[in-house]
Amino acid sequence: MSSAARILLERLFPAGLEDLRARVEEIHLPVGQTVFRRGDPCRNYLLVVQGSVRVQVLAANGREITLYRVCDGQSCVITTSCLISVESYPAEGVAEVETTALVVPQPVFDQALGDSAEFRRFVFANQGQRLGDLIQRVEDVVFGRIDVRLARLLMTLSEQGVKSIAITHQQLASELGSAREVISRQLKQFAGRGWVGIGRGAIEVKAPAALDELARQSG
Repeated sequence: MSSAARILLERLFPAGLEDLRARVEEIHLPVGQTVFRRGDPCRNYLLVVQGSVRVQVLAANGREITLYRVCDGQSCVITTSCLISVESYPAEGVAEVETTALVVPQPVFDQALGDSAEFRRFVFANQGQRLGDLIQRVEDVVFGRIDVRLARLLMTLSEQGVKSIAITHQQLASELGSAREVISRQLKQFAGRGWVGIGRGAIEVKAPAALDELARQSG
């Protein structure tokens, strides 16, 4: 087991809970590995040690929406909810990069909630924070202006002076919870103003100041 995983495990399962700690497994997920699918039964608590798991929903019409990401030291809010309610997964999770995670079987999860104050605080604190993030995400998708949200995303992706962003219109649409056609139309408007350049599988940021000004607007 990696040192990072061991440190996290010892914090959540302190002295006296070695028997529970021994039943937790470390797994390694390659890029693109499906962690869970919609309709799968939920049998384990997932805790990412290092990496990123994208949680997304695929609608019947093929439209894909990214709900959130589970990154270093975080757990999946949907997994936690499904474990507590004994429900199947309503979404799917995919490893975006090589990811190391801890898998806590449901019997261990249930017992640890009662026996470990550290584990209990971690689960509920993470759940509360991630639920808040998810609600904000829904508000953005439903009520936010697409031009403002696209500008914000482009500015985020072009941080650290990166001007050429390797991303497709479909990927942008998934990130923003929109349709590809809507994103393509908005990008053409940005290009018409000289703010971006549109290439095959890439967007070039030409006027970061203009995009940043739009990104700072409410909406």
